[in-house]
Amino acid sequence: MKSSRSLALVALFAALMAVFGLIPKIDLPLGVPITLQTLGVMLAGCLLGAGMGLQAMLLFLAAVALGLPLLSGGRGGFGVFLAPSAGYLLAWPLGAWVSGLVMARLPAQSPRAAAATAFVASAVGGLVVVHACGVVGLVNIAKLGWSQAALATLVFVPGDLIKCAVCAMVVHTVARGLPDWNFGGRALK
Repeated sequence: MKSSRSLALVALFAALMAVFGLIPKIDLPLGVPITLQTLGVMLAGCLLGAGMGLQAMLLFLAAVALGLPLLSGGRGGFGVFLAPSAGYLLAWPLGAWVSGLVMARLPAQSPRAAAATAFVASAVGGLVVVHACGVVGLVNIAKLGWSQAALATLVFVPGDLIKCAVCAMVVHTVARGLPDWNFGGRALK
């Protein structure tokens, strides 16, 4: 029973990433669009935990690699992993995993504490980890210098902080409605 529930949650969050891909992207000159899909990375890590969050992102990226147009703007296929945004895409599983790890290690005894922990977890995994890998991708694929790539990724930070706040609000709502939910792999105490 537990494995079928886990499989369903992994598939559900991979599907949620596809739904976030329906929201139109905002194209930027550096070849990396602004999308809502990083919110899915944050939610997967905070709500599913490290392992299942990682699995959900790997499942989503496998579907994209097979050619399904699930990325924002209807993009899909192996070619997206050779574009300037590849560092960000490939960081999604790692970002969800780190978010889940942080969520499991910080206090979450109440809905308010769970929300604060989710904000920190999503900022560390969904913002810092994803952007660090994105910078590496911009340096290696877009051939930007390290300082150029680091400055270029700063354009995403204000929006991603808003996504962290949205993730925290969702976690707060889930914690109030489902106090036995396993945030980051553990229930509220």
